Amino acid sequence: MRARLSSYAVVLLALVMVGGLYTAFAAPKPKADAGTTGDFAVSQGRQLYLQGCSTCHGLANQGGAGGPSLVGVGASAVVFQVSTGRMPLANGAAQAPRKKQKYDRDQIDQLAAYIQSIGGGPTVPSGSLSDGDLALGGDLFRTNCSSCHNFAGAGGALTRSKYAPALKKATAEEIYTAMQSGPENMPRFSDNTLSPDEKRAIVKYVRFITNENKDPGGAALGHYGPIPEGLVIFLVGIGALIVVTLWIGARA
Repeated sequence: MRARLSSYAVVLLALVMVGGLYTAFAAPKPKADAGTTGDFAVSQGRQLYLQGCSTCHGLANQGGAGGPSLVGVGASAVVFQVSTGRMPLANGAAQAPRKKQKYDRDQIDQLAAYIQSIGGGPTVPSGSLSDGDLALGGDLFRTNCSSCHNFAGAGGALTRSKYAPALKKATAEEIYTAMQSGPENMPRFSDNTLSPDEKRAIVKYVRFITNENKDPGGAALGHYGPIPEGLVIFLVGIGALIVVTLWIGARA
């Protein structure tokens, strides 16, 4: 009986070892490779495109009366437009406003993968997008962006009912992809115009002035510059001096 049990134990141990070796070396991997994952994202993105975008941009992405061609705009344009809720466009306004996004993050990435697959274009780089040089970002922002977005990122009016939006709600990814894609009236900044490090520096600065700087000098007055500041000085400061002067004169 003891010899028989020992034989069973040896056979069982051998089966366990064979099963373990098969699992380690021969069994198919449950995780799909990058090519399969990419193909799946493109396929899913095409379905989303046909359902929600093709009416304006055409079945073949060629554009139409309601929207421009998307061939060659790249994944960055999709990430910016869809993550900010500007697309799908709600109406025929002069400019697409920021609103609540319709698609979740996975769907945005799938749409971006599909648009990237049909003509290439700028893509969102990996890693942190806001780890640039703050001082350099300030110089670049004042040179390239402040004339439209205001020196403090508060936005400003443009021609024909259009405007440069305020940047307070913009994420680092949205700021970076806007520079890559050039939405609305904004110029497109290629890597030859602004290098990736310079773009990161601008992102760092914009995030600082819109979310981290706490206005240590006092009331911000909307960050609209010297006109409202001068108006407050004139109405409040000089007005208070006149009232005090009249009060002193009456007392005398």
